[in-house]
Amino acid sequence: MAADPSLLLAVVSFLSACQQGYYARLVGRCRIKHSVMPPAVSGPAEFERVFRAQQNCVEFYPLFLVFLWTAGSFFNPELAAVIGLCYMYARHIYFRGYAESAKGRLLGFHFSVGTLMCLLVLGAAGITNRALDEYLDFNLLKKIRRLF
Repeated sequence: MAADPSLLLAVVSFLSACQQGYYARLVGRCRIKHSVMPPAVSGPAEFERVFRAQQNCVEFYPLFLVFLWTAGSFFNPELAAVIGLCYMYARHIYFRGYAESAKGRLLGFHFSVGTLMCLLVLGAAGITNRALDEYLDFNLLKKIRRLF
């Protein structure tokens, strides 16, 4: 039986949702540690960094999911899943760095934006190829593969 190509995308999506939940849990623990009760979002610098790190991850999450599934559905699910895992790792670096210091977030931030751009480009290439093939009977990826 052949594996469903969307399985890898679903696994990465599930793991990334777990990661988001873990970050929310860390914010909750930091709230308790510093006695910052909801709905307050300001407090000691450590709390504010952890809170902002989690919020930034939440802000980028819809982009990640759309780019992951688009790249995986229209270009290559295996490659998209690997890049998705790299994005999750980049977010981990970002979160840990930001929790330590504001400047500590930069490496993870740049890495995660780079992985998002890779998914964006792959998704756009896949959609373009599919549209060309569907409406103009011109499959660009097949023509490129023939060159190599």
